[in-house]
Amino acid sequence: MILKDLGEFNLINRLSKRVRLSAGVVKGIGDDAAVLRYKRDRHLLLTTDMLIEGRHFLRSSGGYLIGKKAMSVNVSDIAAMGGRPLAAVISLGAPPSLGVGFIDALYKGIREVAEKFKIDLVGGDTVRSEKIIINVALTGEVKKGNLVLRNGASPGDVIFVTGSIGGSLSGRHLSFTPRVKEALFLAENYRVHSMIDVSDGLIADLGHILRDSRVGGVIYERAIPLSRHAKDFNSAVMDGEDFELVFTVPGRDADKLLKAWPFKTRLSRIGEICPCPRRLYLVAKNKEIQKIKPKGYAHF
Repeated sequence: MILKDLGEFNLINRLSKRVRLSAGVVKGIGDDAAVLRYKRDRHLLLTTDMLIEGRHFLRSSGGYLIGKKAMSVNVSDIAAMGGRPLAAVISLGAPPSLGVGFIDALYKGIREVAEKFKIDLVGGDTVRSEKIIINVALTGEVKKGNLVLRNGASPGDVIFVTGSIGGSLSGRHLSFTPRVKEALFLAENYRVHSMIDVSDGLIADLGHILRDSRVGGVIYERAIPLSRHAKDFNSAVMDGEDFELVFTVPGRDADKLLKAWPFKTRLSRIGEICPCPRRLYLVAKNKEIQKIKPKGYAHF
């Protein structure tokens, strides 16, 4: 068997089954960040993302935007857990022919995001490579009562999404604002049963919530907020790298949340959680009900 046949998420499941965790781990592999025991009232969060030239960015986009993305994708993961980012280490692989000015711009973008979210840059590593490779490992913290995982969705929950979906390749994937403030507001004021950020695509990432929570869902095409850059509905919900938040709250809180939402960031009610395990249904604009397979971007 080769990786292409196994698939990215089957590979992750295969590896996670061989890992033994200590009592200090609250949540290991399988969420936006790992959760470790930390302080009396807080958990420590740890996440990491690797970006590779030609796959996650083009060199022609310039170091500044690439640096912003490298840090922002990790901040988005911390937000999806209901937490605040703390400190990061950055590892860089680069060809010897790469201009120093490009590296300066890359770290300018990283520092800008770090300063915005009060993140300390505390170390890293540099190596020679054929392509540009950036790996950021980021810590964060979350109040114990505010921790949100993927596996808590319940029948009767309402499904929400922030912002708009689709068209990320137009440039939004390089310059977006992680929804930290929005996530903190949700975690501190509502019973958020599950949450994830949209990296692999709305359908795929909602599918992670359904699988881990052992529930099903219904979403409505007319309710999904498409970006003006989206080519069409199918690409919008599957292409990924929107880095918006998808989350569920009890149905009784849905109207209250919409009325109280204090941000300019759009908030859309797009569906409901149902008790049919791991099944996802789409109600099209013509009212036709379609069973859909949660799929989106995968590396293998």
